[in-house]
Amino acid sequence: MIQRWLLLVLLAVAGIAHARPNDIKRFAARGPVTAQLRIQGSTDIEVFAAVVADYQQLHPGTEVVYEDVIASDMYAHHLHPLAGAAPVDLLISASMDLQTKLANDGYALSHRSPHTEALPDWAQWRHEVFGISYEPVVIVYNKARLPAAGVPRTRRQLLELLRAPGAPLRGKVGTYDVQRSGVGYLFATQDSQLGSIAGALLAALGDNRVRLEERTGVLLDRVSRGELLLAYNVLGSYAQARIDAGAPLGIVQPEDYTLVVLRTAIIPRTAPHAAEARQFLDYLLSARGQRVLSKEARLMPILPADNDPRGQTPTRTFRPIALGPGLLVYLDALKRQQFLDAWRSSMQLPARP
Repeated sequence: MIQRWLLLVLLAVAGIAHARPNDIKRFAARGPVTAQLRIQGSTDIEVFAAVVADYQQLHPGTEVVYEDVIASDMYAHHLHPLAGAAPVDLLISASMDLQTKLANDGYALSHRSPHTEALPDWAQWRHEVFGISYEPVVIVYNKARLPAAGVPRTRRQLLELLRAPGAPLRGKVGTYDVQRSGVGYLFATQDSQLGSIAGALLAALGDNRVRLEERTGVLLDRVSRGELLLAYNVLGSYAQARIDAGAPLGIVQPEDYTLVVLRTAIIPRTAPHAAEARQFLDYLLSARGQRVLSKEARLMPILPADNDPRGQTPTRTFRPIALGPGLLVYLDALKRQQFLDAWRSSMQLPARP
């Protein structure tokens, strides 16, 4: 029997936010409509639009609807569809744990093709969960407000800065609200397993009145405007895109360890246009699709071209988050509740009833 506990936890803890009209974009076919594709993704529409536009150059008869949904809502909506909601053909998210959970519970279709077979073992699971890009999880800071010499390069240095006399980061540091952000929860639980000072760092963030947001873009907006001096544990590709556009931001890949997350895709078993979803997934994993992900969407490709400087070799500090059943540990109902209770206590938030 399909477990429903995670859905109940997400609904109770988060309170599902329905997508606003401007969260959905319809990309009209460039000719007579011959196919349809509906995608739900946690990647911002403005980031993914170039990818859809290039796909439609190859397939001008395909109408694409892209719905920008935070990962936890994507998961919950799939298990418990909203009344009148159209079924989805492809789910794309950096919340590797929730994607793996859907596949583990039988909600994903298998797909094999020359493109998926070319993926390294660490970038696909059971031919049901596929990495389409990867990226480091970073510290982002405002270069105009925080001198380079004062930027923390490790978590211990960040902890020391949070504890410094005069509290220079009080009210000036942000991170994900792990109650609402799927990737935020994933990163926080990974920290708890890898970092010896994870608990102390959370407590120090709470003491400094950390600003909590569910979306990467909002955190980067606030750092760019100088409302925040830095943001901890955020997706590096979004920050790099802002830097390329002229934002006064700097990126630190923590030198103690840098988490590396995969942006993953699955084809739901209920997909009404599964053939089109398979074709789009193969496009994403093709040389052309990977090039567009890199050059236009500013996402690091899984299969970078040799002359693509964004296809960097992971450094010794990189800690890739592995696809597989290990990601399900902190989705256990009891473990999740315990983790969130401890996190809320560290953030000095009221306990949930």
